[in-house]
Amino acid sequence: MKLSINGIKNTTDWEKAGIKLPSYDVEKVAEDTKKSPVWVHFGIGNIFRIFIGGIADSLLEQGVSDKGITCVETFDFDVVDKIYKPFDNLVMAVTLKEDGNTEKKVLGSLTEAIKAQSYSQKEWERLKEIFADPGLQMVSFTITEKGYALKDSKGEFFSFIREDIDNGPEKATSAMAVTAALLYERFKACKAPIAVVSMDNCSHNGEKLRNSITEMVTEWNKKGFVDYVNNEELVSFPWSMIDKITPRPADSVAKALEEAGVEDMSPVITSKKTYIAPFVNAEGPQYLVIEDRFPNGRPQLEKAGVFMTDRQTVNKVERMKVTTCLNPLHTALAVYGCLLGYNLIADEMKDKELSELVRRIGLSEGMPVVINPEIISPQKFVDEVLNVRIPNPFMPDTP
Repeated sequence: MKLSINGIKNTTDWEKAGIKLPSYDVEKVAEDTKKSPVWVHFGIGNIFRIFIGGIADSLLEQGVSDKGITCVETFDFDVVDKIYKPFDNLVMAVTLKEDGNTEKKVLGSLTEAIKAQSYSQKEWERLKEIFADPGLQMVSFTITEKGYALKDSKGEFFSFIREDIDNGPEKATSAMAVTAALLYERFKACKAPIAVVSMDNCSHNGEKLRNSITEMVTEWNKKGFVDYVNNEELVSFPWSMIDKITPRPADSVAKALEEAGVEDMSPVITSKKTYIAPFVNAEGPQYLVIEDRFPNGRPQLEKAGVFMTDRQTVNKVERMKVTTCLNPLHTALAVYGCLLGYNLIADEMKDKELSELVRRIGLSEGMPVVINPEIISPQKFVDEVLNVRIPNPFMPDTP
């Protein structure tokens, strides 16, 4: 069985292998999305493919959306050439359950993969065409926190950022310059509203993204464009909180897929040292909370389990997770796991003292001072962390 558009047409073999296929017409979704895109995403690695791609897939399955996501890579272009194009942009999503079972599903919601290369006329013209479309509603990001940085520890622009400033929008290379350049195309073409949404795992992510984009735009000083980007009635930068443990692809999962009959599942290491595979393995629990400020409308994200709320609540959820309910526990296990020679976080939870340590951190120390965001129960969240997520022996989550 080949993970390709033609390969999944032979549904019988996939069903026998216990792999769920899209119920929607993948080719039609791709065609419709290319004609009138609504959602563009920058940073098309593992968490995007299984989590954000899974959200779009769910909306398509429910029939509440007929569009997928346009995927844009800003850093490691090998990902497009080695993981997207050879598999017709399909993703093998593998959810690793705590009881040892796996849930395997082919996602067809990632409709187009583009390299953010201003020096490639074909790729750049396609991106400009997409951003000039008034119907585009949102552009989201999972590029890691460092992707938003413009300056070094001395407060001076990185050399590549200085080059982007000096060269202007037409020769943008960094993620922030590329985004600003494409917003400039939108400004020139239609001045339509858009939401620019960071989904990276860092505090006040929308603020970080906004500050970087507005600084780049200010440096370019294009007439009228600064006012457009600074008007949050036209260009909004919602805050968000994302949470899903998505380890690097495991060789054991690749082997199991190939034993089930799926071809060419081996992970690859790109020239930029990205460890990636045609499949993504991840835990089941996932959380995405987004500030609901979308001036040009949005997909019905809440129907795929996304919490849509206000900025203050997003901040509370992020503080709950980072300061008491997840990060302190995970980090403690990471540190002691390295010191004590453990290879898996889950194995540490079999150690009576380490298990007691993180239970005290989460329950005894965390619960009395936790920030309660109301939309998610801190007690239920930390219980799931302690009893489902970090003890999962089938998650290749290493210290």
